[in-house]
Amino acid sequence: MKFVIVLVALFGLALAAPAAQEASIVRSDSNVGAEGYDFAVETSDGKAHSEQGQLKNIGTEAEALSVKGSFSYIGDDGITYTVNYIADENGFQPSAAHLPVAPVA
Repeated sequence: MKFVIVLVALFGLALAAPAAQEASIVRSDSNVGAEGYDFAVETSDGKAHSEQGQLKNIGTEAEALSVKGSFSYIGDDGITYTVNYIADENGFQPSAAHLPVAPVA
């Protein structure tokens, strides 16, 4: 019985939630080549994402893709959050003012 009550309550909350508006793309640029790429996209709801990638050490055993980019969005609190990142042979490395930082050992 408790399960039914909880299920009905969750269903009611879902119906009461404001309807999500669909966002449209307001800007989209891209360039893809044999040795790299870049793109940028912005949507009407304030989201943006841009990225550049290029091959490093082409033709060697150490050939790898190196990527730099950023994305941003408007949070529920109205603040625009931006994350910058690098992804390469050292892994994914995000940085942003709102992300937690590991303590220094």
